[in-house]
Amino acid sequence: MPSSVIRAMRYAPSLEALEIDFRGGRGRYRYFDVPAEEWLAFRTAPSKGTYLNEAFKAKNYRYAKMTDGSRIADPVLEVWER
Repeated sequence: MPSSVIRAMRYAPSLEALEIDFRGGRGRYRYFDVPAEEWLAFRTAPSKGTYLNEAFKAKNYRYAKMTDGSRIADPVLEVWER
């Protein structure tokens, strides 16, 4: 489901890692220890940006800005780009 804030999302269940590529040159971030239930709630939220700011970030998941070209290599769920 496309978003005006997020260009692509990748979730690796075995790593509990979520990568988010933001639009507008804001970069790509990897969030760690994200349970599958959180991913599902985020994925199905009507507004990804609202969910990210109001629910997801409030839980203080560890994250890192990805500055290299690496991507999650595990089997990935949900990749979309537009």
